Amino acid sequence: MTSVFRLFPDLHAAPAAPRDNAEALRARVRAFVAEERARGTITLGRQSWTTYDRAFSERCAARGFVAMTWPKEYGGHERTAFERYVVCEELLAAGAPLGSHWIADRQSGPQIMRNGSEKVKREILPRIAAGQCTFGIGMSEPDSGSDLSSIRTRAVRVDGGYRVDGRKVWTTNAQHADYLIVLCRTEPQTEDRYAGLSQLVVPMNAEGVSVRSLINLAGEHELNEVVFDGNFVPEDHLLGQGGDGWRLVTEELAFERSGPDRFLSTFGIFSIMAQAAGAEPDRHAALEIGRLVSRLSAVRQMSLAINGRLGRGEHVGGMATIMKDLGTALEQEIPDAARRLMDVRPSEDGNEWEGALASAILNAPCFSLRGGTREILKGIIARELGLR
Repeated sequence: MTSVFRLFPDLHAAPAAPRDNAEALRARVRAFVAEERARGTITLGRQSWTTYDRAFSERCAARGFVAMTWPKEYGGHERTAFERYVVCEELLAAGAPLGSHWIADRQSGPQIMRNGSEKVKREILPRIAAGQCTFGIGMSEPDSGSDLSSIRTRAVRVDGGYRVDGRKVWTTNAQHADYLIVLCRTEPQTEDRYAGLSQLVVPMNAEGVSVRSLINLAGEHELNEVVFDGNFVPEDHLLGQGGDGWRLVTEELAFERSGPDRFLSTFGIFSIMAQAAGAEPDRHAALEIGRLVSRLSAVRQMSLAINGRLGRGEHVGGMATIMKDLGTALEQEIPDAARRLMDVRPSEDGNEWEGALASAILNAPCFSLRGGTREILKGIIARELGLR
């Protein structure tokens, strides 16, 4: 029988940072969180990494909590991947509003670092490191969600660059974004569906780019449709080589699918539920909370193992896919567990706890949609295990 654990040979490997340094850093982050709570920036029930707050991101950057692993020449701090993980999980668990810099710090910046032109690196990376630049992900389209090989957005070579036409959809925080990394077709489609795709760094203030808001089930404006109507993109905004887009996308998705943001979206709900159960919970509560704790611990250990590999520049294969599938399933289950255990009625018009639970319930369905649906993820996992 094939086991998924063969994809995690270093599951129990020690993190690549001294524990004392990590705990000192964790204490710094918690002190910062306490200050922000007093300021009113951090509140219960906020969707942490999608909530936009540019001023908060600038304060994070001033503390050295953005671009932590990047070279100093681009505004980074040359810390370890594990130290960045410590900072991220503390901020996410607290519900800090990270949306202004999260995508740029998590995947867009590293992508530019590895594959961008020197001009683009010098122009953009220091702004991300200062918490002053927001990125969006330009992958999904109206008829191409999970199957990105079927995208229709095209970039045609013109003098000095590319002319882009097409649409992207479900684009988080595009209404605030300074740039989108756009997956587009630069060559005619062939039998190889993944050939001829490229990625461009597209300025959102370019003539011909427009954004239409999409309101989600919770009544929040997080998602958008972005239309490209013949806008020009300079040739030095191409990432990597032309036609190399699919390889870059798969690298990018490893960062997107494997971090603590994929299992901590409802951690605030879980924390209150555990506190309410008290030091001596009844048998039902003990079993429910214990089951969630064990799953949370296992998923976190998987995420840490992947983080270590990504920090060393190693290929993670299906590990990130498994991590995302398990993590988002856990995120979705926590609000249901809270409803089973606690005498509370979710209400957007109620107190802070009732409102937070209502928000979590309304947002939970999207956890397993963004970044790849569970059905698609299971197909990827099956291929990694040689089952299809």
